Amino acid sequence: MSMVLERTDALRVAREVLQIEMDAIQRVAESLDSRFEQAVQALLACAGRVVLSGVGKSGAIARKLAGTFSSTGTPAIFVHPTEAAHGDLGTITEQDVAILLSFRGESDELVLLCPALKRLGVYTIVFTGRADSTLGRMADLVLEIPIEREACPHNLAPTASTTAMLALGDALALATMTARGFTPDDFARNHPAGALGRRLLLRAYDVMRTGDALAIVPETAPLRDALFAITKAGAGAACVVDASGAMVGLVTDGDIRRRLLQDETALSRPVSEAMTRNPIVLHGNPLAIEVLERFHRAPAKIGDLPVLDDAGKPIGMVVLKDLLRAGIV
Repeated sequence: MSMVLERTDALRVAREVLQIEMDAIQRVAESLDSRFEQAVQALLACAGRVVLSGVGKSGAIARKLAGTFSSTGTPAIFVHPTEAAHGDLGTITEQDVAILLSFRGESDELVLLCPALKRLGVYTIVFTGRADSTLGRMADLVLEIPIEREACPHNLAPTASTTAMLALGDALALATMTARGFTPDDFARNHPAGALGRRLLLRAYDVMRTGDALAIVPETAPLRDALFAITKAGAGAACVVDASGAMVGLVTDGDIRRRLLQDETALSRPVSEAMTRNPIVLHGNPLAIEVLERFHRAPAKIGDLPVLDDAGKPIGMVVLKDLLRAGIV
């Protein structure tokens, strides 16, 4: 018969589980020694890939860690030990390093896989709670998971052990990343999709409007020409330039409307009378996220930022709504 926990009982169990898992990670942290440093050196020296393997819940953690290693500068793959015994061993070479996950160190599939890795000359690291287990004795290096018990009330379901394995694997991946000198730009190249990649890679030149989408008018032109240029470009503002093509001001569609409310003949007046002199502009090719910060720091609300070249000539326009559509936030 199923039983519904009272709310207070549910919270008590949840807190007990989290405390046990926090204690497990703390024990792993306190147990780290020179073997962890040896593992980092082995990964740095690896000319191939890191091959991660495990069965059941440990296999799920191994699969996740393969992604973590790969995204942080250490190429890695997950190989299921059963599939390895049926042909996938051919994906592993002597240049690889293997990390095998088994809390009790007696997983039959891994115990069978380990000798095959040895014959290939693969350096083998084992995450286990028992260094004297069958798998532990086979390994070149053992990183222990010294937990006292699982978070499961019956001490059966892999919980604290898999949490500790995950944390230890993350620590190993990030320590290796740091030793490798892996930079945010390197990380971005491995994550071109999503907001993270766009924040680290997308620049002003990638999002600015150019060509027919960039409205430019001479300062001697009537305001009517600026209105037509803005409309044709589907923009919100036009760059005003002098005879040399250098920017001297910016006129927005809002500026034009306000001038018309003040003077019905404004469209025939010079655009220079309606433009904003010394507007906020961009030089160079900063990250798009930095451009967004410029919009936010502007003393007044703006929607367009002209991009100028070294001679002060407009080469593009970054529009706030384009930045937001680019998905960098």
